[in-house]
Amino acid sequence: MDDELTRRRLLALDLAIPPLGMALAGAESLLDTVGAAAAPLQATPTCDDGDDPTPELTEGPYFSSGSPRRRSLATQGTRGTRLTITGYVLTTACRPIKRAKLDFWQADANGVYDNDGYRLRGHQFTDSAGRWRLDTIVPGLYTGRTKHIHVKVQRPGGEVLTTQLFFPRVSANAGDRLYKRDLLLRRWRRVGARRTGRFDFVLAA
Repeated sequence: MDDELTRRRLLALDLAIPPLGMALAGAESLLDTVGAAAAPLQATPTCDDGDDPTPELTEGPYFSSGSPRRRSLATQGTRGTRLTITGYVLTTACRPIKRAKLDFWQADANGVYDNDGYRLRGHQFTDSAGRWRLDTIVPGLYTGRTKHIHVKVQRPGGEVLTTQLFFPRVSANAGDRLYKRDLLLRRWRRVGARRTGRFDFVLAA
């Protein structure tokens, strides 16, 4: 039906975020990173069975394998607006994927990538409920590109989804040939000096 809300439409709505009292278990708790108080955990996602997988996007020239395992890419000396993104990794049947690997890399606030080390690079794994959380900074612009964060997502033993996340209300989005609206962060908010967003990855079988 035309008036039936799809998972993507629901995620686009500015829904209220529940309090931090949501319980998490195990060492993979999403509360073990900097800025937990600034970005309460999201509710269980609403989705449709048979939803489309998250679109793929080019890897680009700056990927480095072997990134350290960490949820916080920003260190104490990292300059830029602090950013926390939370979300789920799901199957097309709306089932959470535990122990999915997410490998992130991005430019710094000046639009520069660290190609010699692992600054603003790192990987992590979803918890038993398929949840993930990233603490980082808002990346800067560089010539020809809008603001974006690269990511590779892989279920255990599955194929790798390579894609990029984009930011709402950035004028450079319109001029970026790689930009996809389906890859915009949802629930884009300011919490004090920090920004927060949400994105759920859907992986094909």
